[in-house]
Amino acid sequence: MEEKTDKVFGLLGRNISYSFSRGYFTKKFEDLGLSKHLYKNFDVQRIKDLPKLIQQETFLKGMNVTIPYKEEVLPYLDELDQTASEIGAVNTIKFTEHGGLKGYNTDVVGFEKSIGPYLKRHHKHALILGTGGASKAVAYALRKNKIAYKFVSRNPEGKEEISYQVLSEEIMNACHVIVNCTPLGTSPNIHVSPNIPYHLLSERHLLFDLIYNPEITDFLAKGKQQGAAIKNGYEMLALQAEESWSIWNESKL
Repeated sequence: MEEKTDKVFGLLGRNISYSFSRGYFTKKFEDLGLSKHLYKNFDVQRIKDLPKLIQQETFLKGMNVTIPYKEEVLPYLDELDQTASEIGAVNTIKFTEHGGLKGYNTDVVGFEKSIGPYLKRHHKHALILGTGGASKAVAYALRKNKIAYKFVSRNPEGKEEISYQVLSEEIMNACHVIVNCTPLGTSPNIHVSPNIPYHLLSERHLLFDLIYNPEITDFLAKGKQQGAAIKNGYEMLALQAEESWSIWNESKL
């Protein structure tokens, strides 16, 4: 298989035996008739193994980056595009013509386009559950759309973060957009969800979950029961994947 391949792309992460990206791009390559393109999972236990991995993969042209390396990968890159630099997290790497590594963040594009049609005029304040790399892209997109936000964390730090314990009726009534950026509820552990007061949700709320498997997480199901609008992360993933593909193909690889 390897000798027939002239372009390799892949997903960098830890414990990623199943990934959206590999299935998505494998089908995309088949649909486009790109028989010499291959998409792999690069499951590494330590980010410091990245240079060795790159050295071994002769035909590597681009990578997606997932948990837990969206921030940890930054020191290994030669440059960042402006958006990725402002966010402080990368989910797409392009191998430049000169052999350098340039980081981008396509999560912000995927999230913004996916949530956009669901936003109403009263959606002025948001809660972002979790503080990892993906949450930074979500925050960037919300900021861009003039939606104020607070991060909710089990161990809050700084003025932008609050704890789950302080989610009062006043806060829940003020923050009508709630975005789950934690892994809670991902298959196979589908019966768990972030610890928020779901009984305070209403039809004015919009719940967005970055998780796509299962299709309706416990988080989304509880929101739907209260009349809230819900949206899972599948479309966001597809949109960010397409944006990655555009970046990799901006110039001849």
